[in-house]
Amino acid sequence: MIFPFMAIYLSNHFGVKITGILLLVNVFIGIALSFFGGYVSDRFGRKKLIVFAEMLRFFAFTVMMICNSPWFTSPLITYFMMTINTICWSLGGPANQAMLIDVSKPDERKYMFSIMYWANNLSIAIGGSLGGFLFKDYLFELLIALSITALITVILIVFFIDESYVPEQVADQKVFQHICQMLRNYREVFRDHLFILYCMAIVFVMSLEFQLSNYVGIRLESEMPVQRFLWWELDGIEMTGLLRTENTVLVVLMALFAAKMVSRFKDRHVIILGSFVFVAGYAYISYSNNIPFLFIAMVLASVAEVVRVPVEQNYQASLPPVHARSSYLAVSGMGYNLAQLICSITVMISAYLNNLATTVFIAAIGFFGVFIFMKIGSALDHRVKKSAA
Repeated sequence: MIFPFMAIYLSNHFGVKITGILLLVNVFIGIALSFFGGYVSDRFGRKKLIVFAEMLRFFAFTVMMICNSPWFTSPLITYFMMTINTICWSLGGPANQAMLIDVSKPDERKYMFSIMYWANNLSIAIGGSLGGFLFKDYLFELLIALSITALITVILIVFFIDESYVPEQVADQKVFQHICQMLRNYREVFRDHLFILYCMAIVFVMSLEFQLSNYVGIRLESEMPVQRFLWWELDGIEMTGLLRTENTVLVVLMALFAAKMVSRFKDRHVIILGSFVFVAGYAYISYSNNIPFLFIAMVLASVAEVVRVPVEQNYQASLPPVHARSSYLAVSGMGYNLAQLICSITVMISAYLNNLATTVFIAAIGFFGVFIFMKIGSALDHRVKKSAA
């Protein structure tokens, strides 16, 4: 309800160019701190880091509330608090994911990830809709609610959640020694070629979905003529919004049943076929202006997404060793930022290529990810069986 609209808030106070720089700084801070968060979680345990991150987040939200009250307004402090929130996600994110994997059995994870995926999309659908109506005129009230929610989260974690991972006791180390140990941890991660290839495949496939908010949205807005569909006249911007809504609604309706839908098939077949249909659907969306076929392509892409994601996350949970689980998840968490980077590059090169060439470029990236899944599928299944043994 709040953070998807903060770019608008910042642009109103600082201008579009400065806002772009500020958001870019936020992204790089998030990437850098996620490495630190993964190491600390593996070194000192999950709960301590999560409690610290959530208490810091509560402080940031409370200051944001004060700085956007009827009595005091400070966009600059608000931005700094947004940055602190990014730091909290980077510190606590790998620990949160690792804790979920710690407390779940391999045969439970597909269903667990399906529930999380459903809840996340439902919150985006409800929050995004309400935020669009409330953000402009009721930001102070929304921040009050956010601060209260953050406090409740802190209470739940402190008093109702136990530590899920107790690392081996080691002698106290100085800061330089911790830095050296962190580098050794991540050297181990990057030497795990199967895991790195798997993360690369996810990035290439996932980048197709992000094109809807980048290249596809820009293309539809500039090239799609106003067309009549049933009872409505639709232009490119409205078509982009409808495609996003269609995707969210389909995911919310089907996500809870995803684990059952794929349980009878081998995981590597599901992820390969699901990724192929997903890439093909979004590749078509990146080229066509035909409204009925755009809707059909989004149905196919959404179904493929729903069946693919729980299997994808289950692999991601099974590949890391227990002693470095958060470090592995911190690396895989960079996929979101890398996929966004691919989308930014696509927008830049689309200025020099025609629509067909740009679509070929987008599709080639996605299908290369599918090819990687095909090459490592057997090795993935072998690693999963080994970790479950």
